Amino acid sequence: MHTYQITLCYHGGAFAGWQRQAGFDSVQERLEEAFRILLGEPVVVHGAGRTDAGVHALRQCAHVRLPRAFEPAALARALNGNLPEAVRVLAVEPRPGTFHARFSALGKRYVYRFVVAPVRPPFGAGLHHWVRRPLDLAAMRAAAAHLRGRHDFAAFATNPGYPRRRGTVRTIHHLHMIRRPHGVDLAVQGDGFLYNMVRSIAGTLRDVGLGRLRPADVAAILASCDRRRAGMNCEAGGLYLLRVLYRRRGAGRQPDADAQGRVLDSEPSAPTPSEDE
Repeated sequence: MHTYQITLCYHGGAFAGWQRQAGFDSVQERLEEAFRILLGEPVVVHGAGRTDAGVHALRQCAHVRLPRAFEPAALARALNGNLPEAVRVLAVEPRPGTFHARFSALGKRYVYRFVVAPVRPPFGAGLHHWVRRPLDLAAMRAAAAHLRGRHDFAAFATNPGYPRRRGTVRTIHHLHMIRRPHGVDLAVQGDGFLYNMVRSIAGTLRDVGLGRLRPADVAAILASCDRRRAGMNCEAGGLYLLRVLYRRRGAGRQPDADAQGRVLDSEPSAPTPSEDE
């Protein structure tokens, strides 16, 4: 069997999420259907993590094991020829048999985009979260500082409806509020994220920016592990999976080694769970 890593981007508004679901259109199902057309037989594509309905991806990663070898660039072109316009394969790369898109991942980076304007913009619906009033960026940055590091993030996670195998402790390596010409971006990188965790953090920091919460309140919410105390989830359309992080070839385990925005190469000797819920 030949293992390939697939890097792809997609507009989440066209799908019910990444994961295959009976009766709903998903990115995973569309990619598997493209492979079925090319190979004449079914294959299973494994993603680096689930993205919810409406969430976008700029560089989602997946892997597939195929019965014969393919020229990577030709395979990428063939897949794009059988995928809807809302999904594009950016690259196909051969990987060792030990590679697993999900279990080899060291972490992920997301961006949540706020557009700040007194009138709702007529363009870009489903691609950002609109905020009518100006946001206090200094207060949001002070609040964000309480979330960096290793914590129990139960207060910022929606119940997924099934038992969590890893509990609710995660590590956030980077969390920055970045001023943009038309709003603010929340950029966050961690070793894994709970179900709706980034959207809940975004909603809580938005409330800080609007003066509904103080920066110190975020520390108390985090310590409480009580989901009812955190802000409401911001809408899915403002969230983008920016990158999946893998170990650099020949390097040790460094979850935040991709500080310059590069996609890290990966040849892990053993898979390590790093899942999104």
